[in-house]
Amino acid sequence: MKLIIAIVNSDDSSSVQAALTEEGYFVTKLSTTGGFLKKGNTTFFIGTNDDKVEHAVGIIKENSKKRVEKEPTVPPTEMGEFFTPIMVDVLVGGATVFVLDIEQFEKF
Repeated sequence: MKLIIAIVNSDDSSSVQAALTEEGYFVTKLSTTGGFLKKGNTTFFIGTNDDKVEHAVGIIKENSKKRVEKEPTVPPTEMGEFFTPIMVDVLVGGATVFVLDIEQFEKF
C-alpha cells in the first residue's frame, strides 16, 4: 500500500481530481499555499495499491502543466520614492509528488 502526496497548482486541481476519480482513485483534497509566490496550491492525498502508483502519478503529470506567468517585482526604493513594478517571467504549475510506504490502512 502506498500514499501519494501530490502538490498541484490550483489552476490544475480540478482536472487532476476529475481524472483521478474517473479512474477509480479515492482522493482527499486540501487547499494549501506555496512559499515562493504565495500562490494557491492543492495538496492531494491518494491511497492506492503498489501496482497502481505509476498510473496515478502519470495521471497527475498529464494534468499538471507548467506554464510561464508574468509577476511584478518591487525594486528597492528610497523612502517616499515612487516605483514602477518590473514584470518578470516566472515558471509556475507542474506538480511535486511524494510516494510513501503505508504500513496499515483502515477505512471506517
